[in-house]
Amino acid sequence: MRYEIGTIIAMLILALAICARQCRTSNRSMASSVARLIDALIMPVTGNLLIILSGSRVLSILGYLIYFLGMNAVMYALIGFTFRYCYLPRPGDGIKFFAYGLLAVDAVQLLLNPFFHHAFDTEMVEVSGAAYYRLVPCLGQSFHRIVCYGIFLTALFIFCIKMFTAPRLYLERYAVIFISMLVTGAWETFYIFSRLPIDSSMIGFGFFGLLVYYFAVRYKPIRLLDRMLANVASQIFQGVFFFDAMGSCVWVNKAGCEAFQIKNNNFEEGTEILKKTFGDIAGEEWVRHDVTWIGDEKRYYRLEKHSIKDSKGRTAGNYLTIFDETEQHRAQEKDRYNATHDALTGLYSREYLYERIREEIDANPDKDFYICYLDINDFKMVNDVFGREFGDHTLLSVADSLRKNMPPGVLYGRLSGDTFGMCIPGESFSIENASSFLEKFSIRDNGTMYPIVIHQGVYEVIERDIDVPTMFDRANMALKSIKNEYNLRLAVYDDTMRDGALWDQRIAGELKEAIESRQIRPYLQAIVDGTGCVVGAEALVRWIHPTEGFLAPYRFIPTFEKNGMIAQVDKYMWRSACEILSSWKDNRLFISINVSPKDFFFMDVVQELTQLAAEYGVETSRLRVEITETVMMTDETKRISILKELREAGFIVEMDDFGSGYSSLNMLKDMPVDVVKIDMVFLRKAEDDARARTILRSIMQMTNNLELSSITEGVETYEQFINLREMGCGMFQGYFFAKPMPVDKFAAYLETHEKT
Repeated sequence: MRYEIGTIIAMLILALAICARQCRTSNRSMASSVARLIDALIMPVTGNLLIILSGSRVLSILGYLIYFLGMNAVMYALIGFTFRYCYLPRPGDGIKFFAYGLLAVDAVQLLLNPFFHHAFDTEMVEVSGAAYYRLVPCLGQSFHRIVCYGIFLTALFIFCIKMFTAPRLYLERYAVIFISMLVTGAWETFYIFSRLPIDSSMIGFGFFGLLVYYFAVRYKPIRLLDRMLANVASQIFQGVFFFDAMGSCVWVNKAGCEAFQIKNNNFEEGTEILKKTFGDIAGEEWVRHDVTWIGDEKRYYRLEKHSIKDSKGRTAGNYLTIFDETEQHRAQEKDRYNATHDALTGLYSREYLYERIREEIDANPDKDFYICYLDINDFKMVNDVFGREFGDHTLLSVADSLRKNMPPGVLYGRLSGDTFGMCIPGESFSIENASSFLEKFSIRDNGTMYPIVIHQGVYEVIERDIDVPTMFDRANMALKSIKNEYNLRLAVYDDTMRDGALWDQRIAGELKEAIESRQIRPYLQAIVDGTGCVVGAEALVRWIHPTEGFLAPYRFIPTFEKNGMIAQVDKYMWRSACEILSSWKDNRLFISINVSPKDFFFMDVVQELTQLAAEYGVETSRLRVEITETVMMTDETKRISILKELREAGFIVEMDDFGSGYSSLNMLKDMPVDVVKIDMVFLRKAEDDARARTILRSIMQMTNNLELSSITEGVETYEQFINLREMGCGMFQGYFFAKPMPVDKFAAYLETHEKT
């Protein structure tokens, strides 16, 4: 019996050594902890083998010493393994350090036993016909057993707690180690109390080491994995169907059962339900998209089928994953809708309308089309008077009216704030119907009808290859021709408008060269006093074109006012005026220059004029600044501030065309001006000449009372001159005295009319 146990223990030592070596070559996270525990187990088992096989007292004592120190090593490795295997938090380090301290003290007292004999001794007994030295425990041995059992029971308690607190899926992981520890501890305890000479419990220690190696390093918990995978599959949001090799459905997760109404785990009906919903689902590996109806709801799915292979590569079954992409598809549709439709009205956005019109024109080369540009007249006033909410209601009403009244095949959308665009097939377009629609248009709000004026410009698509925005520009050009008309609601683009657009493009492209080569030049019209002597002049722009000849201002000024290039023209005229003033010997003469409302958007007018006057050495009072009331139409406070700056810099500010507008008197109250230029044109239109003279006399008197100078423009007869002078006007300008003339001719005129 003695040698049989020894043989078993020797084989266990060899097995443990092999396991320890395997742990050192493993990349498993637990391998290092397991290797330390197995190395520690080899030590007491080896000591016990030495005791069993030795018949010598000295060797037996050495074996017991190795045995007891080995148990300390086992407890040291066991506490580390337990904390690592059970994933205990960092606060558990205090327990470990306390246990390590006790083990260190115990090891020291065991090593001192050969000198003091306080821990253990031996006594000879006969076992299997040979001498065997049995352990005789002393006080130090009791301390050793208390330390080792205390640590062992602590580890056992930790595994017990983990068994009951960890999820049931992990029960197997802790239960096997716990039971093997419990059996080994019970076996060792039986040996201690039975006083049997041979400690066969070391066999239990050996098997414990093998079990730890297997479960911590080699073991793959198939049942655990199966249950985990089943739980994962049950909890994912997609429906998952598993089929055997014959194509029969054997399992469906929770999401699949709910989505396709499989009840009571009746998985067998899954195959038929899928065929009914999606059609043929045969095959091993494929991906496809399906659109189907579930009840009254249209739903979108992506189906992915995969095969399951056994170890020999044979198909053991299949699983089908069904992704419900309905919400993603709806979100994409919503994003596409938002990208192509106006947020307020729901009509096509401008870019998408252009795209759809281009597609429609290209797809129907033999079909006629009309591009229509609609604009709500005075929409800003609608917003200002009735409020933003009513303005939005107006836009929605227009959009709804387009939906209700436009025939099939018409493309329409919102171009910008208060403008809409349409593309109408030729067979559906009628000027009469369109005009009737516009004239009768009104909106209802809280039971009240409000008439809304809408103008429409129309372009017949003759040049099909031009881009769609250009087509709408032409329709808009037609609309602008009737923008201020209330009786006309519709205008059609024609060759005259086309020629006008081409002319605008041409002269805009030639402006830079015209300025550099002085094709554009100043003409001067004399301003005289009450004696007829010249006191100054107004600088008026003229263009001597190399091919078109003399261009009157009306042929190019409106174009430059629209595109903002008037600022370049004005800046050039200001410089020319300064150049002329610097060449005149009489420092009493002045030149009036015109400032357009657009100039304030493109430059710092005060700084520009001040620098020019300084550059040419001209007194700022000789460079008079003419503005019209339209300058004040936007940002009145800022414009008044600029005029004050001009006057502070020494410039004389003149209000031009007084009386030609509707708010001149109101403007005069607030505008910081020095001179009022009265336009005779509005008096010529008066039917009652006496009344006109009365108004004119009142204006003269008012300007004098305001301590403002006055200049009357448009004086054409001697009689007008005399009457105006008698009324109190100080300066005059008009054809009676001189027409606008080139600078050199004005110099000659000046010699005979200059004040001496």
